[in-house]
Formats: sequence, C-alpha cells, structure tokens
Amino acid sequence: MDRLVQLKQYIGKKFDQSPSPFMKWLNPTVLSVEEGQLAFQYTVRTEWLNPVGNLHGGVTAAIIDDIIGATMFSLNEKSFITTINNSIDYFSAAKENDNIVAETKIIKRGKQFVNAQCEIWNADKTRLIARGTSNLFKINN
Repeated sequence: MDRLVQLKQYIGKKFDQSPSPFMKWLNPTVLSVEEGQLAFQYTVRTEWLNPVGNLHGGVTAAIIDDIIGATMFSLNEKSFITTINNSIDYFSAAKENDNIVAETKIIKRGKQFVNAQCEIWNADKTRLIARGTSNLFKINN
C-alpha cells in the first residue's frame, strides 16, 4: 500500500499503528500529511520533563528525529532512509500538559541524501520551541 495514503488515514487521530514503538510511546496526533511534510501534535507528559519542569531537550530531539523519520516514510522511497546527523536549536520551553506541534519539510531530496527540517511550536504557533535539521542517507536494500 502507498505509505502516504496510510499516513493520511490517521489525520485527526492518534498514530497508534506506527511501525515505530518509540513513536507509539510519544503518542502523537496526526494533524496533516503531504508528501515530504507532516504535522503532529504532542501533549507534554511528566516523564518528558527536565528537573526544572521544562520539556527535556533530549525528548525534543527525539520528537524531531522520529517525526522526520515518519516524513521519510511519506516519500514512498524503495530504499530505507537512515539519519546521519541532527542539529537542533532550542528557543523556548514547554511545560507539562502543553500541546506542542511538530512540523516537517524536506529541504533537499537528492539521489543518496535527504536534508529535512522540523520546527516545534506551541499549540497556537506563537512561540517557536525548537528547530532541527537532519541529514539522512538512502540505504539500498
């Protein structure tokens, strides 16, 4: 089945059938799906907080890496695409029970490499929490 079509079936729903156990744990709601562009909403949970009560930078990084991975799924590539590196800038904090929105887009899609970006915003998109970019490599099966 077309992976993009599969993802679109979850718009407005929890993505509880992800092939990624980690994404299931993150428990996002799918807001929008286009080829190479996704938007997921997450609710910040207690176990995601650092000692001062803010969204932990490692969880932020994991969200960015995981949703960019799902974005690669939307491309319907025959090759498996794996992350080579991530670069993340942190701009603002999120607190427990805050809804945050992660939005991705493909910056460059080459024959072997893909560069993708993810921005994480507060729910009403008035405050940028973090922006990450990833370089990914296509592994031919």
